[in-house]
Amino acid sequence: MSIHSDAEKQKNHLGGMTVDESDVDVAATLGTGSEAPLSPAEALRLRRKVDLHLMPLMCILYLMTFADKISLGQSAVMGIIADNNLSQNQFNWLSTVFYLSYLAFEYPQNLALQKFPVGKWMSINIFVWAVALMAHAACKSFGGLFVVRFILGMCEGAITPGFLIVTSMFYTREEQSKRVGYWFLMNGAAAIFLGLVAFGFIHTHNDNFHPWQWLMILTGLVTLVVSGLFWFFFPDSPVSARFLTPEERVKVIQRIKVNQSGVENKHWKRDQFLEALCDPKTWLLAIFVASANLFNAVTNQRQIIVNQFGFSLGQTTLLGTVDGAVEVLVIFGMVRLIRYIGHCYAAILSFVPAVLGGILLITLPSQNKVGLLFSYWISIFAIAPFAISLGWMNNITAGHTKKTTVNAIVLIGYGIGNTAGPFMWKKMYQPRNRVPWAVLTGFCGFSAFIVFILRTHLALENKRRDNEEHDAKYDDVYVTHVEADGTTVEKKVDRAFLDLTDIKNREFRYVL
Repeated sequence: MSIHSDAEKQKNHLGGMTVDESDVDVAATLGTGSEAPLSPAEALRLRRKVDLHLMPLMCILYLMTFADKISLGQSAVMGIIADNNLSQNQFNWLSTVFYLSYLAFEYPQNLALQKFPVGKWMSINIFVWAVALMAHAACKSFGGLFVVRFILGMCEGAITPGFLIVTSMFYTREEQSKRVGYWFLMNGAAAIFLGLVAFGFIHTHNDNFHPWQWLMILTGLVTLVVSGLFWFFFPDSPVSARFLTPEERVKVIQRIKVNQSGVENKHWKRDQFLEALCDPKTWLLAIFVASANLFNAVTNQRQIIVNQFGFSLGQTTLLGTVDGAVEVLVIFGMVRLIRYIGHCYAAILSFVPAVLGGILLITLPSQNKVGLLFSYWISIFAIAPFAISLGWMNNITAGHTKKTTVNAIVLIGYGIGNTAGPFMWKKMYQPRNRVPWAVLTGFCGFSAFIVFILRTHLALENKRRDNEEHDAKYDDVYVTHVEADGTTVEKKVDRAFLDLTDIKNREFRYVL
């Protein structure tokens, strides 16, 4: 049952309506005890406490999952291609199968994140991920690597959407884009970490166990430890977070009431699912993410690209740490810029140097390897718009079933972009790869156009809502709640905790 489709069936209560507790947000009865606003000092204290308990775990996990993903690219210059008798096409397929699996399991993973405790479900996937990563070291053929990469893609489908859900549970909309940027920039930190580790391993000499195998074992073991930390310490929601006192849980929920999107609802709602499918912004986001993430194929090609500029194996491995540093600085700078120019213009601004870098990579002479290297680093600006879009997606979607559905569709777009990307990097285009760089440069321009269309759509909708009369339909809603002592009471519920979608809640305004 949904309060949105069946509201007329609810009984009146002092001129309002009474709804079933299963239809509203899990925080509905917890977050209605006080209407008094939190003091700025108390709100800041709570945010810092949430940061302390969430951000380190989220950052270390995102660092390790990205390090695990790009370990294939790092291994390309450490012997995995020769040891497994891989052709260039087969190596590209190992990148592609990861995202084909991601595509297949993305919506089931989002359904599981809605049904099961978010933190526990993620920790199970992290554990399986770690085992599959270590299993890479035992592979001797394309077939074996194909299987373990498929398993990694399946597990990856829980991580980013899980992080988006948790971020929206604990932070205000203004804070979410920064927090998403902070854990996403760990991708760059992962490149630094993996580059240094790989540089150490290429100096090991063992006929029975090669450097790329050591790399897989080490990263897998660290990820295994992280899965245990998540199981015991990562919260499932503010309602049950063990690091918060009962009073603090109420205040954390009160603090995020301004989002008008609640915390979560464990019941799948058909009307919200259909609304997500019919909402134009869902598909604009999906198209944008798919086109912007064609560039992400570079993550598994970067070692080969730089090596073919004319740098040695050792130089290429160490230069990978600079890739990571550039990525960290770019994402950090762009998410900070959102506060001043908004999500759309921050994304478009990121594409400008990326296009310049792509043009230089196509036009500079082959002997100018330093110029090519710096052009490649400039092109890394193309990574920032996806990080910006993740935080933006949280800010423009409400209703828990709708949010998980939109997350799935948009991240399927991410998978499509990453699935198509590797096939551009054919051996026939090496060593300069002018055709792939031309395609990526063109799609940067296309992505900028799509994100501008999205902003225009949202701005027009905000203007339309500003001109509407106040919708009082959800001003006086009550929920039937059974207390711990067994007594049944009715509590008034703020519309922020009615699990309304962004379209049904006319008080909702889209962040630009």
